[in-house]
Amino acid sequence: MKKWRNGIVGGTLAVLLFSGTGVMASEDEELYGAAAVSEGETYTIEEMLVYAIQDEYMAEASYLAIMDAYGTVKPFTNIAKAEGTHISLLLPLFETYGLEVPENEAVEHIELPASLVESFEEGVAGEIKNIAIYEQFLQNEELPDDVRSVFERLMAASENHLAAFERGVTGNPDGAGRKK
Repeated sequence: MKKWRNGIVGGTLAVLLFSGTGVMASEDEELYGAAAVSEGETYTIEEMLVYAIQDEYMAEASYLAIMDAYGTVKPFTNIAKAEGTHISLLLPLFETYGLEVPENEAVEHIELPASLVESFEEGVAGEIKNIAIYEQFLQNEELPDDVRSVFERLMAASENHLAAFERGVTGNPDGAGRKK
């Protein structure tokens, strides 16, 4: 049973990751955040910072919408707060490099998942995509140390969020060793 469920989750993630629309993004909308990043492309510092903050805006808005619809469920409560912290880590970089902070238009780019179970699955897919963009950005050898440090920190946080959402997919969102 577990292998079957993992196969379905994996298949769902593959469709979400390679659909080109991004996790929880509407297909009609302009690409935003991680969905705008193409594998193998190189980006300027400004582009990287814009896509990173848009993706953090998107995650925060998505998790808040999920809690509005399905209640204050772990790990969405903690991770939504963390996304606000991620945004606050990126903001000083815009100032340092004399860049305009993009408006937070994330609410316009999200679709509420049909269920709490789907919310966990999309959380997994979103964190996988988020990790992938930071890995891609970190490959830039000319990345300034301050930007590199923030991207590394955000990627590590996304790895923690991924583990939490994976527990939610398996029915154990609080990680306490029992299914909820």
